[in-house]
Amino acid sequence: MSEFKPLDPLLHSQLRLAVMSLLIAVEEAEFTFLKEKTESTAGNLSVQLDKLEKAGYISIEKSFRGKRPLTTCKITSKGLQAFEDYVENLKKYIQ
Repeated sequence: MSEFKPLDPLLHSQLRLAVMSLLIAVEEAEFTFLKEKTESTAGNLSVQLDKLEKAGYISIEKSFRGKRPLTTCKITSKGLQAFEDYVENLKKYIQ
């Protein structure tokens, strides 16, 4: 069993994994898009995005559209590598 590498606990969370999967598919995504696609609450999504940002897996840009706040997320190269490693490690478990 030594050939198995531990799965990244940060990505093993269902919501964080869903966010990363969505961000891989698009160049960037607004908070409202991620909230809608993951069917999460704004509070929970904010907490999970903060964890991903602190790990360097995503970057978050806060701005305004008119008078409304706008939060945009992008996956970083570190996040992309972590996601690819996670998927490769997961494949080893299920083969």
